[in-house]
Amino acid sequence: MSDLVEPRTADITYETAEPVLYETEGPIAWVTMNRPTFNNAQNSQMTYALDDAFRRAVDDDAVKVIILRGAGKHFSAGHDIGTPGRDVNKSFDRRLMWADHTNKPAAEMLYTREHEVYLGMCRRWRDIPKPTIALVQGACVAGGLMLAWVCDFIVATDDAFFQDPVVRMGIPGVEYFAHAFELPPRVAKEFLMMGERMPAARAEQFGMVNKVVTRDELEGAGRAMAEKLAQYPRLGLWLSKQAINHVEDLRGKRTAMDAHYHMHHFAHAQNDLTTGNTLGGQDAKSMAAANKKQAGEA
Repeated sequence: MSDLVEPRTADITYETAEPVLYETEGPIAWVTMNRPTFNNAQNSQMTYALDDAFRRAVDDDAVKVIILRGAGKHFSAGHDIGTPGRDVNKSFDRRLMWADHTNKPAAEMLYTREHEVYLGMCRRWRDIPKPTIALVQGACVAGGLMLAWVCDFIVATDDAFFQDPVVRMGIPGVEYFAHAFELPPRVAKEFLMMGERMPAARAEQFGMVNKVVTRDELEGAGRAMAEKLAQYPRLGLWLSKQAINHVEDLRGKRTAMDAHYHMHHFAHAQNDLTTGNTLGGQDAKSMAAANKKQAGEA
């Protein structure tokens, strides 16, 4: 007797065949999330395309620095929980040592999937041996935080904001749980439990953001930082990155994420049992409306 289920099927309409754009400029690789219609919401199509782009940059010895950015008004609205391209139930050729999720029952399905596409991929990208820079404009929400936080540097526009509002779903933060490493503990609690927007200027005060610029200055600021980094020896940059990442892990970053991941999925399971929905009955529209209301927007 098998405890597997019939593989789930997906009814998906992708608005683009290129959710991530890739180009090089001298020693710089520009990786651009390309779902501006949906504020660069991250589905699996985008996740695997990001991995392909990062892999391409790593394999190219002419590339010294990688810049991650988002097309359009916002850096990223987070995980895709409501577009026609939401592909939770689709199988992909996996990059990590996790099984396919589509034939797994109940809570095991999301637990398996998110080990790969969220926690696993973010850890993989954090370890890229070349410096990475995130250029953040507008919203950097929930899953968008994970994409920025894995980068070594963050340059943000003066109208950018950072937010993890998933406590509204009954979930204690996104899967790549770096909150208490990016922010002091009480500020991290405020950020997570209140779920309010943190302006880029305040994020810079805590060291979460390296530099705040205008929108017109964003690309140039990223290029200038990348060009300066590209002047230094490749191995020296890699070893410096490893050294600081190692210190974070000695402070418990990896084990904290392991512990939190189980809390995150306990919350998903609780939601499913109590509401019949792993997101506690929330969707993209309800979350966006609540976020705008909280921020005092019409």
